[in-house]
Amino acid sequence: MMWVRRHRWTVDLPLYAVFLLLGPNWNGTGSWGLRAIPLLFLLPLLLRRRFPRTVAVLIIAGAAAVYFDEIWAYDRGRTELAMAVVLFTLVKLGHRWFAALIAFAIVVLDVQWVTLYAPETGNPTLTIAATLPLHIAAWALGEFFRTKEELTAEEEKLAEAQSRAAVAEERTRIARELHDVLAHSMSVIVLNAEGAKLARRRDPAAVDRTLDTIVHTGRDALAELRRLLEVLHAGQAARSPQPTLDELRGLVEQSGRDVTLDVTGDPGTLPASAALQAYRIVQEALTNMIKHAPADATGRVSVAFEPPEIRIEVTNTGGRASPAPALPSSGRGLAGMRQRVEMYHGELSAGPLPDGGYRVCASLVVRP
Repeated sequence: MMWVRRHRWTVDLPLYAVFLLLGPNWNGTGSWGLRAIPLLFLLPLLLRRRFPRTVAVLIIAGAAAVYFDEIWAYDRGRTELAMAVVLFTLVKLGHRWFAALIAFAIVVLDVQWVTLYAPETGNPTLTIAATLPLHIAAWALGEFFRTKEELTAEEEKLAEAQSRAAVAEERTRIARELHDVLAHSMSVIVLNAEGAKLARRRDPAAVDRTLDTIVHTGRDALAELRRLLEVLHAGQAARSPQPTLDELRGLVEQSGRDVTLDVTGDPGTLPASAALQAYRIVQEALTNMIKHAPADATGRVSVAFEPPEIRIEVTNTGGRASPAPALPSSGRGLAGMRQRVEMYHGELSAGPLPDGGYRVCASLVVRP
């Protein structure tokens, strides 16, 4: 289809050949200018797509000149074919009202020709009936190809829109994964580094423990970032292992806070994609706690598998110490959690507690 659009002249070649085969039929009288009038019927092959209305008017004018002159009166082949071509072109390009005017003019010219010359043929009705199907077919073909091109254009627009949506969705997924991977780990590293600075004089041993946490967190973040980059390069998530719920305990310990973990139910039959979303929700909730809760705040992570749902609750107390200096936030944490929950038709609620703490509750509906 695209090749035909780019090489439309190849479609016109057979029609051009027909015009040449339908040679002149004058009787040897009349001026050369008048004899050259049928050459106007070649214009549809050259200009009909760029100037369809102008060409149509020229063709009708030429047909009128032919049909009202005895020299060309019986040379109807090219005349009728040319009028059919411009009628087809007008309809195909969507100029329907102008095509209707041209169709009316064609009928008038054919009736006029029948009135003047058909009695000599012995069957006037057959004479006009022979050309009527040609013009009806031209109109019908114009409608057909116009509709086909419109459908093709709509399909191309739809495909382009779907492609843009897929790209946007993939960008959102990548941004969400990068946020989840880096925000949590960087928060742990920064806050532990600040804690080490405060504790280096009072408790040198705590500094060593904190530095160990920073080292392990940094290594885990790099490993997970490499996995994500491998996924982006390969284009297939299945080739790269993703975090599972079995790694929740390590995630909690990595936070560097006093957080307890409570897991109930059997996650064995859980789809890997649902398990990953649950892991990321817990990770983001812990990141929020690390960023915003005081250093002495305690937390609790509860994950319950109650088919067909996964219920997640992450809470932290208000604590008595002064809140840690606020870390830069993109504001995408809750938005990312909400998107993950919506993927599984679940619910999300998040808000402060009366004691100054914070709670995040999420549910994912996993259909078998």
